[in-house]
This record gives sequence, C-alpha cells and structure tokens, in this order.
Amino acid sequence: MDTKMMSGMMTMPGMGETMVDADAMQACLEACMACEQACTMCAEMDSGEGMARCRGLCMNCADMSHATMRMMMRPMAMDESVMTSMLHAMQTMALACAEECMRHADKSEAMRMCAQACRDCAAECEAMAARFAPMGSA
Repeated sequence: MDTKMMSGMMTMPGMGETMVDADAMQACLEACMACEQACTMCAEMDSGEGMARCRGLCMNCADMSHATMRMMMRPMAMDESVMTSMLHAMQTMALACAEECMRHADKSEAMRMCAQACRDCAAECEAMAARFAPMGSA
C-alpha cells in the first residue's frame, strides 16, 4: 500500500493532500467486518414468519459493510467526497438494521448481537467520516 505514515496518520495518495488516522481506519474496517459477519449470520437465522424485512436489511447491511471495507482498502482510488458519502450511507444502513433486529431481539440472541455489531459499525463509520481532514488543518 502506497501510504506515508506520520505519527498514526496516513497521507492518502488518491486523495491529494488528505490525511487519515490509520488507527481510526483500522477500527472502522474491523467494525465493518464484524457487522458483515453478524448480519450474514443473522440473515441465515431469520427464516420465521414476518422476518422478511429483517432478513433483507441484514443481507443489505452485510453487502454494504463489505463494499465499505473494500473501498477503504483502496487508498489509491479513494476520493474524500465519495468515501465520506459511503461512510454516511453505511452508518444509515447499519442503524436501520440495528433497529429492525432489536424489534426481534426477544426471539434470538443472534438478533441482539447483530444489532450491537450494527450500532458499533455505525459509530465507527461516523467517527471515520469526521476524521477526514485536509493536510495542515489537523
């Protein structure tokens, strides 16, 4: 990966002079991975009557988590505006999935765990989006 590290910060080559906190990016990647895994497992368990919406949201959230991770792992192609939009979209998707899973949390511990993974992912995506800063202003 062609990035320049400076005390925990990376200059993202595809983003001009934009610096990103490497630790924050790692935390966001890990939260997206956990969210993808939890949502995939939850969707597989959502087979009961009235669970179509929950299953669909879990599958969509898993797909978005994967896409968000893949975008973060391509620094040469990273565009600050696009990445920020993706992080906000992921946050919105994760919160919607968490809310739906919590509606069914009394039926399954997997639902509660999925909701928590989604909330954690949403928080990390929000934090990551807030950390994008032009070089020199951080």
